[in-house]
Amino acid sequence: LFAKVNGHVTLVDGMVFVSDVYEVEDVDNSTGNIDYEGSVQINGNVLSNFTVRAKGNVIVSGVVEGATIVADGNIIITRGMNGMNKGVLSAGGNIIAKFLENSTVEADGYVQTESILHSNVRAGKYVEVNGKRGFITGGHVAATESLTVKTLGSTMGATTIVEVGADPKAKEEYQKTQKDIAELQKIIRSTQTILSSYAQKREKGMTLNKEQLEYIKQLALLTETKKKELDACTEKIEKLQSDMEVQSQAYVKVTDQAYVGTKIIIGDLSMVVQSNTSYCKFEKVRGNIKAVPI
Repeated sequence: LFAKVNGHVTLVDGMVFVSDVYEVEDVDNSTGNIDYEGSVQINGNVLSNFTVRAKGNVIVSGVVEGATIVADGNIIITRGMNGMNKGVLSAGGNIIAKFLENSTVEADGYVQTESILHSNVRAGKYVEVNGKRGFITGGHVAATESLTVKTLGSTMGATTIVEVGADPKAKEEYQKTQKDIAELQKIIRSTQTILSSYAQKREKGMTLNKEQLEYIKQLALLTETKKKELDACTEKIEKLQSDMEVQSQAYVKVTDQAYVGTKIIIGDLSMVVQSNTSYCKFEKVRGNIKAVPI
């Protein structure tokens, strides 16, 4: 027998059945970690320190604690996640959850939830925080296109940063590539200084021994290798700069109130909210971030 899908096989009413959806009640000591080629349906909870990986979607009907869920597709959590400062959600698609607390969350698509508390959230498209609570308090929330929230920041002064207008992944890669370029330039300057010193000695008639000549040869080879790596990094950072161009319509929309002290970043600009602001949209206007009425 050959199945048309990857999955797990069961005998149902005397017939062989292969499903690409793996269904469990809870992810705990009874199941251990799950690594599945298809989608995973969890009817209960995912307990702390367990890991679920799926090539498809992961749907959790209960609560996710300090666990790790990685899906090539979407992640949907009916009752939300308390990451306990160690929980991670990573999706190639979208992430939808009732709430996100003390978690690290990353989606190539959008993130939709009713509240975000002290979490690091990144979305390749947009972040939408709505519903009865609809607040973002503490942490860093970033999206490429837009961010919509009911209440932003806190009266308690918890550090809250929201960011739009650039792909978070591209920005991280840009910063890493900048460091790589600086390190390569440092190595090249060092090797070229040594090579120049040996060249001056030879011009003055100094004879170099076999070990010194071999050392010079290795340095020259290293310099050429690092120059090629530098060229590749320079080309990469130019492309990343293009990818990171601020979208003209990127915005942060607050449908109730933004509290004093909240930091808002749009592309390469940033501002700190100086007074409580209600029913507004923060956007880039003539080189500055402005709050306009909605």
